[in-house]
Amino acid sequence: MSSNIVPITVAHGDGIGPEIMAASLHIMKAAGARIQEETIEIGEKVYLRGINAGIEPSSWESLRRTKVFFKAPITTPQGGGFKSLNVTTRKTLGLYANIRPCVSYHPYVQTKHPGMDIVIVRENEEDLYAGIEHRQTDEVYQCLKLISRPGTEKIVRYAFEYARQNNRKKVTCFAKDNIMKFTDGLFHKVFDEIGAEYPEFEKEFWIVDIGAAKMADTPEAFDVIVMPNLYGDILSDVAAQIAGSVGLAGSANIGDRCAMFEAIHGSAPRRAGQNLANPSGLLLGGVLMLVHIGQPDVAELVHNAWLRTLEEGVHTYDIFKEGVSKQKVGTKEFAEAVVANMGKKPQQLKAVTYSREPNKALNQTLKVHAPQKKELIGVDVFFDSKDRNPIEFGKKVETFNGGGLKMFALSNRGTKVYPNGFEETFCTDHWRARFMSETQGAAISHEQIVSLLDRTGKANLDFIKIENLYTFDGQKGFVSEGE
Repeated sequence: MSSNIVPITVAHGDGIGPEIMAASLHIMKAAGARIQEETIEIGEKVYLRGINAGIEPSSWESLRRTKVFFKAPITTPQGGGFKSLNVTTRKTLGLYANIRPCVSYHPYVQTKHPGMDIVIVRENEEDLYAGIEHRQTDEVYQCLKLISRPGTEKIVRYAFEYARQNNRKKVTCFAKDNIMKFTDGLFHKVFDEIGAEYPEFEKEFWIVDIGAAKMADTPEAFDVIVMPNLYGDILSDVAAQIAGSVGLAGSANIGDRCAMFEAIHGSAPRRAGQNLANPSGLLLGGVLMLVHIGQPDVAELVHNAWLRTLEEGVHTYDIFKEGVSKQKVGTKEFAEAVVANMGKKPQQLKAVTYSREPNKALNQTLKVHAPQKKELIGVDVFFDSKDRNPIEFGKKVETFNGGGLKMFALSNRGTKVYPNGFEETFCTDHWRARFMSETQGAAISHEQIVSLLDRTGKANLDFIKIENLYTFDGQKGFVSEGE
């Protein structure tokens, strides 16, 4: 437990951000938080100065120095050209783990799930949030889903270590590997591999769609859930809402060197400056921060005072309910009520305790995997063509056979349409032709691919992308047509 003053970087944000940040800092300081703030400006004003990342270059110096970022919500201007500051910060600072506790506070906050207490551990850097997108044709856009073994190993191990340090009993993985066999398949595989190193936990895997349905219906069946980025983003909001309110949920973004703490809700500009906003989400993000910087004593004081305030029915408008709530208050008044309860514990809700043991550094030394033999055996060539007849287009592409390469299949949006396609299949202007060696299974060369592309270019056919097809130790590194 640290007795030192800890520097933190603070951003007051946009919309309701300044109000809820002021309230949160007031409560934490009243509890004796040993922090020294360095304030930076982020968000809408920075965007509108022409900085499309939403953060001044000089602000990175503070973040890299303090390594702790307490951030209020921001407003991103509508329209193109503006990057998500959250995504930028997470990726730039290596904040690979997003931790979102979702707890019900029945009967003081309305919920259908009074026993809910789950933690979603979301991978924070890759998946579709890699942000690699292209418009490829007049009709078709693409977004690349990137799942890496190192990234997956880090987040899965973090989930098990979090469960161990917080006395959780079960870790569940959600993914969609019945459809995305390589990307989500890797996530599932790594979960099984690393899970075997933690025999004390109950472990299970759910396909994300039915798992989400189960979580929404029976969240008590889950404890810690680890997911790839997109699923985790969506389902942590769902979980927070069915627990009672998205407005009550805070989150931590953890990396090997830095961390960021925030509410999961947005800047709500329509409520700005009205002393209405509930500061609870940001305050609970601050509680996670206090634990992270080695001040669990302060975190415990704040958290229990907040719980006692909920019990007393002192509520902001968003959770106020006649017959349950006793007093509707504004942002400042709610903060003062929490401060007045400092040192008290809840009487009906479960009081919170935080271990006084120093935080254990997570050893994220990644396993060294023997490199596999990689062999080039084919190429997918993507074309932009307004020719909507797959038979005619397939025959046209077959004229590029030669040089040891042969087209074996033509697909449109991932569905095989030639040869032996169905006339009912709807086609766009986005085609994929799979070329492989005339001797099936034999290796090919880059020179053969270049020659193939040269032939298509001379025929004025617009190839827009290629994807090389490899085997790794003899196992296909691509999905076969029809799978």
